[in-house]
Amino acid sequence: MPKSEVFKVRTPLSLDKAKQIIEAARSRARERRFMPMTAVVLDIGGNTIALEREDGCGIMREALARGKAGGALGFGIASRTIGERSQGRDAFMAAAAVAADGQFIPVPGGVVVLDQGEVIGAVGISGDVSDADEECAIAGIEAAGFKAGIDTPD
Repeated sequence: MPKSEVFKVRTPLSLDKAKQIIEAARSRARERRFMPMTAVVLDIGGNTIALEREDGCGIMREALARGKAGGALGFGIASRTIGERSQGRDAFMAAAAVAADGQFIPVPGGVVVLDQGEVIGAVGISGDVSDADEECAIAGIEAAGFKAGIDTPD
């Protein structure tokens, strides 16, 4: 039987880069003495590329990290921005959470990964206060050579 050929799928956010993002985020968390963190890197389709949970993390951290990343990816903006824009819009927030099947946490810690101005994935971190989670996500993304999508485009 002849060998079948399969087309390769383009992966602008590779496993190696995802691991680099997580390692740099962990390094920042340890350097700043933040609480143990869980980090997830999603591709543009919302699929998990890499996930790491440090020793000592609570059992909800994976779901929270995934929800932060999923919300950022779904809206194309940082989870902090989603939360800020949605204050006082309780019905919208509830509807978005239902539509996202729980993959929507509108607090800091979810950041889109930009390559040449385009979203190629997202990082979500949970473990410490949300501002610390976001700091680690940004550090990881930048260490891997990408831009962290924390500002909205002009």
